[in-house]
Amino acid sequence: MLKKVLIILGVVILLGGVIAFSIVKGQTATTKVVTGKVTREDLAEVISGTGQIKPKTYANIGAETIGRITHLSVKEGDHVTQGELLATVENVQPTADVDTQKATIAAAHTDVASYVAAEKTAQANLESAQATLEQKELDYKRGVELYKDQLIPKSDYDTRKAAYDVAVAAVEQSKAAVGQAKAQTGSAEARTNQAQSTLMRYKNVLDRTRSVAPFAGIVTNLPVREGETVVVGIQNAEGSTLMTIADMSVVTAEVKVDETDIVNVAIGQPAEVTVDALPGKTFKGHVTLVGDQAILRSTGIATSQSTTGAEEAKDFKVVVTLDNPSDELRPGLSTTAKITTASKDNVVAIPIQALTTRDPNASDKPTSSSATTDSSSAAAKKKAAEVQGVFVLKKKDGKDHAVFTPVKTGITGATDIEVTSGLKPGDEIVTGTYKVLRSLKNNAAVKPVDAAEIAKDESS
Repeated sequence: MLKKVLIILGVVILLGGVIAFSIVKGQTATTKVVTGKVTREDLAEVISGTGQIKPKTYANIGAETIGRITHLSVKEGDHVTQGELLATVENVQPTADVDTQKATIAAAHTDVASYVAAEKTAQANLESAQATLEQKELDYKRGVELYKDQLIPKSDYDTRKAAYDVAVAAVEQSKAAVGQAKAQTGSAEARTNQAQSTLMRYKNVLDRTRSVAPFAGIVTNLPVREGETVVVGIQNAEGSTLMTIADMSVVTAEVKVDETDIVNVAIGQPAEVTVDALPGKTFKGHVTLVGDQAILRSTGIATSQSTTGAEEAKDFKVVVTLDNPSDELRPGLSTTAKITTASKDNVVAIPIQALTTRDPNASDKPTSSSATTDSSSAAAKKKAAEVQGVFVLKKKDGKDHAVFTPVKTGITGATDIEVTSGLKPGDEIVTGTYKVLRSLKNNAAVKPVDAAEIAKDESS
């Protein structure tokens, strides 16, 4: 019995020694970390968006009449000038209508000329009648005086009066003839103007069978062939598209930017554009449009047009205009735009991975097993109390210790982040590894090593 008690007592003492040794070792253990120096550098905050190359100005040339394509004057990739003939649709009837109306107008002009001549004749007759009237009036007045003095017989007087009355009637008749001639001329001119208007309408119908370039550019799309029949669009049916003309003198990259980044994008910001089809080439540009309508990532339609109420990721359209576009660029090429939203020179900066969060009021001592049974509310309070900071190396008792130091940050670069307070150039900080930083305790003893050694320890 005594022997069993001694054995149990020895096992307890041994276990106690092992536990005490583990605790002491745990308290005095040194954590291997990767470190780096706080430096000054130039930082640029850059966000990315993907999309495609688009010309600033382009036009879809649609069919303006129903008919068969009789001739295509261009092919895809051709350069065209403003007003150049692109395609012709069958136009026999419109051409005949125009020719017929031209003949009608020619005849109408002849009628007008005839009526103008008749008007001039009537005017001449009026002038002749007026001259005759003046003569007869003088004869009549002399006859009145002579008859009053009884120097001529009454028959002579009556003859003179009758001649005068006939001359007055002739003048009135000539005036009426002039008015009639003018009316006929006006009517003929009105018919000519009407015929001219009809000719304009027929010419418009004929012009609709001939498609011309609205501006100089490149034929970027030609979905039809000669012999095909095209139709004009109506209320609920889209018409045929003959081709697309793009003005490639001003080229843009239309990209989508995540909703979390769009607040930092502004017109005029510089950007670098790369095209998947042109590796190794970078095009400079600047932001010329920032969309204010969110676009659903799954459907590509604006949220204002969506009928679903589901929450999902959204993007915003951003247009970057290239400063010096290349002839190699084509509409539709996939592109990536890197937009510089902020930049600063000679700022205090650290690697982004060195930034972490801790509760500065938390105990540095290891947490007992009984304390880990706390509720989730305590964890939430702890997270709310956490602040961002870095672990700075400081000497204590001849050893390196990682001291958590709160910092304030500014703009974020590709790999580094600006620190506006809490650090100074030359400070040595813990930069890795991520696994170490996630569990590193404040004031823990550390040993600076390279990342390869830590990776080796973690893999073994």
